[in-house]
Parts: sequence; C-alpha cells; structure tokens
Amino acid sequence: MHKRIFTLCIVLLTLGAMGTLKAENEKPFVIPELRHWQGGEGVLAVSNGTKVLYTDAELATAAEELAKDYGLLFGKGMKAKATKASAKVPAGAIVISLTTDEELGAEGYSIEIGENVVVKAQTPTGAYWATRTLLQVLEASSGESLPKGTVRDWPDYPIRGYMIDVGRKHVPLEYLVEYAKVMAYYKMNTFQIHLNDRAARMHKDTWEDTYAAFRLESELFPELTAKDGFYTKDGFRQFQKDAAKICVNIIPEIDIPAHSLCFSNFRKEFGSEEYGLDHLDLFNPNVYTFLDSLFTEYLEGDDPVFAGPNVHIGTDEYSNKDKKVVEQFRALTDRYLRLVQSFGKQPWLWGALTHAKGETPVISDNVVMQCWYPSYANPTDMKNLGYKLVCIPSWTTYIVPAAGYYADYLNVARLYNEWHPGTFNKHILDPKDPCLLGGMFAVWNDIAFNGISVDDIHDRTIPATQTMAAATWSYSYRTVPFREFDTKRHNLAEAPGVNELGRFRAPKGVVYSLDKVKPGKKYPIKKAGYHNTISFHIDGAKEEAGALLFSNDVTKFYLSSPVDRRMAFSRDGYLYHFDYYVEEGKSHDIRIECHNHATRLYVDGKLKDELKREKRWTRDEEQHDYVQTLHFPLQQAGEFKSSITDFKVENFILGK
Repeated sequence: MHKRIFTLCIVLLTLGAMGTLKAENEKPFVIPELRHWQGGEGVLAVSNGTKVLYTDAELATAAEELAKDYGLLFGKGMKAKATKASAKVPAGAIVISLTTDEELGAEGYSIEIGENVVVKAQTPTGAYWATRTLLQVLEASSGESLPKGTVRDWPDYPIRGYMIDVGRKHVPLEYLVEYAKVMAYYKMNTFQIHLNDRAARMHKDTWEDTYAAFRLESELFPELTAKDGFYTKDGFRQFQKDAAKICVNIIPEIDIPAHSLCFSNFRKEFGSEEYGLDHLDLFNPNVYTFLDSLFTEYLEGDDPVFAGPNVHIGTDEYSNKDKKVVEQFRALTDRYLRLVQSFGKQPWLWGALTHAKGETPVISDNVVMQCWYPSYANPTDMKNLGYKLVCIPSWTTYIVPAAGYYADYLNVARLYNEWHPGTFNKHILDPKDPCLLGGMFAVWNDIAFNGISVDDIHDRTIPATQTMAAATWSYSYRTVPFREFDTKRHNLAEAPGVNELGRFRAPKGVVYSLDKVKPGKKYPIKKAGYHNTISFHIDGAKEEAGALLFSNDVTKFYLSSPVDRRMAFSRDGYLYHFDYYVEEGKSHDIRIECHNHATRLYVDGKLKDELKREKRWTRDEEQHDYVQTLHFPLQQAGEFKSSITDFKVENFILGK
C-alpha cells in the first residue's frame, strides 16, 4: 500500500513537472542564436504607444532606434524617453539601463521580460544589440507580444564582418548605407569597403584594356577618381558616422602595392615593367610621395574622411620571386602601417608575410591581419609574430559572382555546421585562441561586364550574412539544426525598413495587384525581386522608342526599347531585350518570371523568350558567364500609350 502511494506521488510530481516545463516559453528564434534563455510563462503585450525608457544619456540612441525601427517593421509607434533609474516603471514599458555585470563584456546584454522589459548592458553597444534581439523576437508576433523569460547573451569574437569589392564594380553609396542596417540587424559589426582594384586579366588581354577603378573623390588627384561611379568625401565620411551610430564599423581599404592598376593608369611611371602595371614599382621614389599624399588626404584633419578607428592598406598578392623585391615589399608594408598609426588609427592588412618572408621588420603591435590563404600568411606563424587575426578563408568565405571559381553562393550549410573563426581553409587554430578576433566573408567582383547587378550581389549576401552572424557570434553555441535555421531565417526581415530582396511577406499567390496601371502615377512599392511573377494584359498602341512601363531609381522596364522598340529592361548600365514587340491594335496576356538565374517572358501562356545565364565573349577574348536577371520595378509608371490592366505580382514562380 505504501509502495503504491509512493509511486502515485512520483507520477503526480512528474506530471506536475512536465506541466511546468510545457508552460515555459521556448527559446525564441533570432540570429545570432541566444546564448542563454530561461523561459517564463505567458507573454507581454506590446502595443502602439509602448514606452521605451532609458536611464543614461548615452543609451538614447539605442532607445530611439528601437522606437523608430519598431515603427518601420510593424507600422506602430513607440516613444523613447529619458527617465531616472529610481523612477517607477509603468507596466509594459521597456527600460534600458547600464550595469556593472562584467560577464556581459563590451557587447553583451541581458533582457528580463515580465510585467515590463528590463534591458541591461555594460555599454551602449550591448544595449543596441539587445534592441535587435527584441525586434527579431517581435517579428514572430507581428510586433504584438514578447514571450516572458530571461536572456543573457554576448559574443565570443569582437569582429564579425563582411567585405565588399566596389573597385571592380561600382556599388552606389545609398546601397552601402542600407546594407550597414542589414549588418546591424544581425549584430555584424565590421563592414570593409575595398575601394580600388582591377578586373581579372586574361592571357589575351593587355593592361591597357583591363578595367580598373578608384572609387573615392580626391581633391589632390582629381583625375584618379573613377568616372563611372565614385563616393564624394562628404558622402563617404557621413556614411561612416551614420554606421557607427548603429554599431557598424566601416573600414575603408586602399589596396597597395598590387591590385593597383588604377594608380599606374593615373601615372604610368608608377607601374612595374617587370611584374605588370597592376604592381606598383617599389623602387620608384615617386610612388611613395604619391601614396603618402593620398593616404594623408583621407587621414588628416579634425574631421578626416576616414572617420572610423581602422584603415586597411591592402598588401596582398605581390610577386615574391626576387628577394630584393620581397624586402622592399616588406618595407612598404611597414611604412604604411606606421603612417596609419601616426594618425591615431589601427591599421589592417591582408596576410602576405609568409609569401613575402624576409628580414625587413614589419610592425605587428596594434595591427590586424586578415588571413585568407595559409600559403600567403600561415596563421600560426602570424600569431607568433604578434598579429591579431581575422579569419576570412578563400575556399569557405569568398563569393565571386558568376566567375566559375570560388563560390557563386556560399555553402551556408557547411559554414553553419563546420566552420568557426579558427578555420583557415585546412589550417586550424583553437577557436578560443586569444589571437583570433573573429571572421568575415567577402564579395569579389573579379569579372567586369558580366551583367551582375547590385541586386545579384545582394541575393548572395543575405544568406551569407545571416549564417556568418551565427558562426561568428559564438564558435560552438549553435543548437538549432541547420535545416531549421535555414527555414526560419527567411521569416526575418533584412532589417527594419530595408527590402532590397523585393520580397512580399504574404502567403503564396497574388500579393500585389492593380486593376489598371495609370501612366505617370507613382506607386508605393519599389520592386518585386526574384521568385516573383509579374503578369498583365496589354491592349497595344503605337509606343514611342523608350516608352517605360515602370521604373525606380535603379531599374527601367520598357514597353518599347530606346534602341529598337522591343520589350526590354535596363539596370546597372546593362540593357536587355526580349524577342517581342508591343503590337498596335493587338491584345496579349504577358507574364514575366524573375529568377535569380534567368528572366522569362511568356505571351499568351507560351514561352516567348528566356534571358538566361550564357557564355559570352568579352573584351579580354575569353568566354565568361553573362547574367540577365531582373528585379521588376514597380515604383513609377511611365508615360505609355497602351492599356495595361489586370496587373499582378505573385510571389512564387510559375513554370520550371
């Protein structure tokens, strides 16, 4: 009898415990994953007018950004307001304050969600990251509630980043501004801008025919600045300052002394006759006079153009076949590391000192080295020399769009499941090694004139950013299986107010429609991205050459091309034609499928033309993939004469 009673008690206690466990809220899905979560019971309602209170003036930005971004995501209002630490907190309010909790470190934070939300951090940066977590959690309920529970979270690495090559392809500053917001949303804090480079040179090409560019305005050397797209000093300076407010550090890079064709195009005497014009002549004193002036132009003054704490000097892939050249390369490297330091900045460089092994000393104190290939910079050797290392391994983290080498899209499953910032291709360091500052991925636009658009680059970087955010926040704490991670990441916004993917966050089917497109009217949506189908009925009229159906600030879709009156679209300096003309007096049903690898035109249900990736001869007399993709513009209707009715956007692809 006693045994039965004892057993019954155990069963009841177990059931009670199970009930308690079941009532606890599951850990919310956010990127990067929360390090510690203790679930509570129930939810805290968040509504229009929720107060965001901050107890210290330096926390104002975090509070204000939370209030603003909540409105951008959900169309509802929050109000940020200063308060005293001793003041009574109203129910439902969000309170942000500083703490002396050393475990949280410089970027960590804690969040307690109960009758109100209490955010604590040692620094404003930690507080800002906490607001990113809150917003991502709120996305699961369309901004209406937060699950009760407690968060404690901090990163393992201080560097979590992305490098974009704008030297070979101009990328508008407006886009970089938007992408800094994307990085901030996923707690990625380092954005490197590779400001100069030259396109891939094939064996039949000459240096004179090879595309090269320098993207920053120079008042000392105005002819140096690229004519097909550049950043003004004021614009680039402001970009860095605005990014710093949302905890993203912009690192400008001037790549010398290789990858420097833009400089020898500017002054031919700067180029090396022996190693090629993309190598600067290391023994020409005028090269140093020029480079000293160029770096100083951006580093000097009370409000320098290079506004942040770091400046990158390049130094990758110079020839090492002559010892005298190697020693001079090392001397140049040391010279510009010290020059950057003389202006109070911490210099970065590409790892090349195994490839350029020599006797000439190169400073390592307060220098950050990006290790991309162990044959160029052996991580163990660089660690022993005293460098702090950022892992950016070529075979794992390099994207070279439509090039046929390295990755077109990163293998995010491998990155998520196997990689950590101590993995330099096959050379592996302990992920806890104090020399490791973190990891980055890169987009290299090696192949010029291959049709790749900024939208194509963006399509590649979003999954890479989300995955790298997870992999660099913690080297081991990833408990969500990759398949679940890869599914759920699509449910998160790119960032508050950012939709460069052109997504419609709605069930599959028709997500946007117009009974009739009115010529000249401005519409509220900028574009429809890949994996969308656009359809409409057209009653054709005689269209003038260049008649637009729709456009935005990047893309134009023509009913009548300015060249030959075929239906066409243009973006990023490219013009693409379909094999179809709008016919006066005839009616057709048009459907356009926007894939990330092709654009298809259907007329009356039949495939009329497919603009797909294809091999084309380029001016280097080699065949390269040529990309013909479209984010369909929706913002501004053109002045056309045909009747466009039954206009629809569907967020899934019809056909194969």
